[in-house]
Amino acid sequence: MRLGTPSSDHCISNMALLRDSRNPRLTSPKKPFLALGLEGSANKLGAGVIKHNEDGSTTVLANIRHTYITPPGEGFLPRDTAQHHREWANKVIKDAVSQAGISMHDLDCICYTKGPGMGAPLQSVALVARTLAIMFNKPLVGVNHCVGHIEMGREITGAQNPVVLYVSGGNTQVIAYSRQCYRIFGETLDIAVGNCLDRFARVINLSNDPSPGYNIEQEAKKGKRLVPLPYATKGMDVSLSGILTSVEGYTMNERFRPIGVPYNPEDDVITPADLCYSLQETVFAMLVEITERAMAHIGSTEVLIVGGVGCNERLQEMMGIMAQERGGQVFATDERFCIDNGIMIAHAGLLSYRTGYHTPLEKSTCTQRFRTDEVHVAWRL
Repeated sequence: MRLGTPSSDHCISNMALLRDSRNPRLTSPKKPFLALGLEGSANKLGAGVIKHNEDGSTTVLANIRHTYITPPGEGFLPRDTAQHHREWANKVIKDAVSQAGISMHDLDCICYTKGPGMGAPLQSVALVARTLAIMFNKPLVGVNHCVGHIEMGREITGAQNPVVLYVSGGNTQVIAYSRQCYRIFGETLDIAVGNCLDRFARVINLSNDPSPGYNIEQEAKKGKRLVPLPYATKGMDVSLSGILTSVEGYTMNERFRPIGVPYNPEDDVITPADLCYSLQETVFAMLVEITERAMAHIGSTEVLIVGGVGCNERLQEMMGIMAQERGGQVFATDERFCIDNGIMIAHAGLLSYRTGYHTPLEKSTCTQRFRTDEVHVAWRL
């Protein structure tokens, strides 16, 4: 596996030059290109500044993020999340520009998340992007959130033509590239894997800091019992809502002992750690299965895991075992690039801008439903 190194959620350090030979339709620029990317499709507000150099390499100049965290047992509502983004937008953008060592006038374009995501947070960030574009007379580029994850993952890891497993709080998709389109081979039929994990974390009252999915992962490491849960693969698709209902049912079993309630280790009990462990093992096995099918179909030996759940080390481990058995390799990044961030929007937006695309101001809207396979990937052959 190729994994990065961890860093802070609030201030992500500068990166060294990153090699770029994966976008053959783009000629090397005659001058450096700079873009500001704004991400706010869920509870993370991110601003990133990226530079595409004359030699075809890419430099991350700044990648700042601030997360809206709610109390244990609570999710984040669209209205409250949008308010968080409005309150923090000025500081996050200023910090990104300052860390990059540039001014707004140096930018070639301003990129923002067009969708998919939560409506109110998306609108808040789109409004900020439009305002900046008008103030500094810069072109706008609307970016598909999913494509942003994929392109940043390819850039950071060096994966050439992988099967992509995109797993986050709002999306679960198995994707492969063909003819200037990221084509979806399989996906969830109901809720996303990140949503499944987050909702169960709320049921057992785990903290939302730094994220419920991370705390599920840590709790699962203490699990000792694998309880039976539905295994719901349907061809290339998966269904996760029934698994969530089933694992929630165990919390009402007389053998269940909540966090903080003492018990005799020799007793026949079910702990929250057991349930977290069982949930992860079952769901991740399903994801590995459908990913392996896609690899066999297209003849690929590479898997790229992107999205917030892609940080999960157990998922990376299980996928790595499968890939190794097939003579392949798993590519993944750490939380700087797995978790929603502004730099991925800047990178994907700048790739699109360099092909001649921009979003007219009157069409700079956002949408909660913007599928990965709706994007024309003009920068790839």
